[in-house]
Amino acid sequence: MEVETGDLVAGAIMLVAGLLGLILASGATDNEMYVFGLSLAAFAAVFVVGLIRRHYDKAEAHARGENRHV
Repeated sequence: MEVETGDLVAGAIMLVAGLLGLILASGATDNEMYVFGLSLAAFAAVFVVGLIRRHYDKAEAHARGENRHV
């Protein structure tokens, strides 16, 4: 099963957003920016894990012969 282009682009954008969040958190001089940076990085990580889970759910459904769109 191939990786969909949209998922690949969304994953790349979330990778950049997560790294940006870590950079913001590392250079933060106040608590608000620190929390925002860590929250952005955590959101990006959860989003990418969701993309990976959705890919493997589709692959498993395809292997079982189910014709459903996840």
